[in-house]
Amino acid sequence: MRYALLKKIRLSWYFAIFLVSYFVLALTLPQQQFASGPLTLFSVNSFLYGFYLAPILGAQKMRVEELHRIVRAEANAMFAAALHLKKLPKHLRNDIQQKLLDYLKASHHQRKVAQGEAEYEEMITYCLQYKGKQDEEVDKLLNELIENQKNRTQFSMMMANKVFSHEWMVILVLFSITLGFVLILDVGDSPLLIAVKALLCTGLSMLLVILAKLSTLTHKKAKQIWDPYKRLIGTHFYRID
Repeated sequence: MRYALLKKIRLSWYFAIFLVSYFVLALTLPQQQFASGPLTLFSVNSFLYGFYLAPILGAQKMRVEELHRIVRAEANAMFAAALHLKKLPKHLRNDIQQKLLDYLKASHHQRKVAQGEAEYEEMITYCLQYKGKQDEEVDKLLNELIENQKNRTQFSMMMANKVFSHEWMVILVLFSITLGFVLILDVGDSPLLIAVKALLCTGLSMLLVILAKLSTLTHKKAKQIWDPYKRLIGTHFYRID
């Protein structure tokens, strides 16, 4: 619900909406010619905006890439764990495989820090408490689950590494000042320059939308993070690619 709008509207639609809106504003807002003082202030603000925004945007892109890697690594670990089940009796194999599926489904649907924690602890507890003829195979599965905790820890860290509210405050202040200067800057009656002004404002706004989508993992590239989970669930651990 919170990010429903970000998820539904495509970036191409944002671009069209911003371009039309800023073109209308560029035509209707009162224009002003700036002296050297205000232009210097505008230049400093624009520099700070780019200087502050660029590393944050880059960090969010790297975060998405890292989440791709972590989820893929965990999917491989779950796939390897499922392979150990082939040597188990059918009833035991089905029981443990269902627990693995429950965990993956919880991870896929929740998509947040500590997702599937209860299901994962249930699998570990099941293996620890198991007493029977298949101790060796169950121990191998337990080792796989314990080893996979590294991926789960990294996943939680990356999920929490979003753009924080104080960063958004600074970005929005610098963005608003930059946008305001551009919109009221007098460029004459040239339709071309007015169009350039609208395109510049659109580009500034698109950077914020892309950053928001990356931070909330609603960007198209971020949505693909969960594909290995979906493939494992859909094929019942038959394949991940």
